[in-house]
Amino acid sequence: MDLKKDAYGQEVWAFFQGKDSYEVIERDDGFIGLSGGAQAYFADFKDWPKIQKQAIKFAKGKVLDIGAGAGRISLYLQKKGFDVTAIDNSPLAIKVCKKRGVKNAKVLPIEKIGTFKPNTFDTVVMFGNNFGLFGGYKKAKTLLKKLHKITSSSALILAESSDVYKTDDPVHLSYHKFNKKRGRMSGQLCIRVRFRNYIGDWFDYLLVSKKEMKEILKNTGWMVKKFIASDNNGYYAIIEKE
Repeated sequence: MDLKKDAYGQEVWAFFQGKDSYEVIERDDGFIGLSGGAQAYFADFKDWPKIQKQAIKFAKGKVLDIGAGAGRISLYLQKKGFDVTAIDNSPLAIKVCKKRGVKNAKVLPIEKIGTFKPNTFDTVVMFGNNFGLFGGYKKAKTLLKKLHKITSSSALILAESSDVYKTDDPVHLSYHKFNKKRGRMSGQLCIRVRFRNYIGDWFDYLLVSKKEMKEILKNTGWMVKKFIASDNNGYYAIIEKE
């Protein structure tokens, strides 16, 4: 990836260096969202949301941390004695991971997970709403089948998502309709990240309801073992092999 287009990585790198950091999310309907920056990507375990602390307890064996960001999940699991591989499509995020002490971190987009050997991992972590990295219905099914091949027979996926239907915001409800009209899922966002003068490429990011997640998992070799719900629209899914 061209570092000029690695807006997310630039944001993470800036925070790592003690500089101002923020995150602008631009959606393809013109909506602009602003977050507090990269601080959450560096959070210590004590500052994690309660349901995230519950979900990580299911981790076992060799772990693949997809969309590792600044490496907070990988570092926590490493300290617990797990063998962790951190991947992210952002070169600068992986640079930060390594500088913070993640032993095995590599630049690799989720589309390339098929390059790992069969039965390599026992747990796949997709925190930070990273179920969204599946991008869309068909792509999710394809990637879930790839994950099935590179994981052990008793493997788990620990995934976070958000139910986009739990909103009364007319701007978001209008976007749901806009997506439906063009044959997309309501929560299939087309977004890009901006930071300072850096602008990332457009990409699809999928947010789903629990019902939609179950539908996506059908015929992929995976099924939901347990949902861990929060008080808002976010939730975690503990996904096991059928």
